Amino acid sequence: MSLLFEGILQAFKLILTLDPYMMQIVLLSLQVSGMAVLFATLAGVPLGTYLGLKPAERTRFAGKLLYTLMGLPPVVAGLVFYLLFSRMGPLGVLGLLWTPAAMIIAQFALALPIIAGLTMIGIRGSGKEVQETARTLGAGKLLTAWTVVRESRFAIFGAVVTGLGRVIAEVGAVMIVGGNIEGRTRVMTTAIVLETGKGNFELAVGLGLALLVISFAINSLLYHFQGGGKDNAW
Repeated sequence: MSLLFEGILQAFKLILTLDPYMMQIVLLSLQVSGMAVLFATLAGVPLGTYLGLKPAERTRFAGKLLYTLMGLPPVVAGLVFYLLFSRMGPLGVLGLLWTPAAMIIAQFALALPIIAGLTMIGIRGSGKEVQETARTLGAGKLLTAWTVVRESRFAIFGAVVTGLGRVIAEVGAVMIVGGNIEGRTRVMTTAIVLETGKGNFELAVGLGLALLVISFAINSLLYHFQGGGKDNAW
């Protein structure tokens, strides 16, 4: 127990002094996950909107596929992209393995089905009535779709935040395709695994606390917007 308390005290010291090594890891984590979720949002929101506006019976297979991929184990995603990006793989010539780009692509694959699937659910939950009203008023397809997206913005934002929470805390995929290289591909989750194995509990706990704070902020945003944006108490 004393080891735990000592680790927590040293971890707070690292956080309060903004330890350069720890900050580098935290910033890289935010960069990789942020870019992955940005690209997943740009692709997933239009896809989810399109599927949500279609009759459920016509998109049954696509819906089942999205629901399946929402639960895709990160290690499986990492393995697939490792085989694609390895020297003998079909995309090996791109030289993406052991780079932040490979980590972004792997996390993109994990976030996309979540954002698209939850967007589809949100659109179906509130979009039909809005869609019918917009069409009654003479709106075209694009304007109708934009109106539905605006009215479902809280559900869509919740989908994006959920996708971010999924990827920033995962370790399997980024460990496999990134290699956990110091100063290049080492992020919070992979660094925690490494430092724990080395017995460097202070840094491991510090990174764990940083990850908890970030996760709390993400879930606070999700809770806030799931309340329709009316609850301002975080």
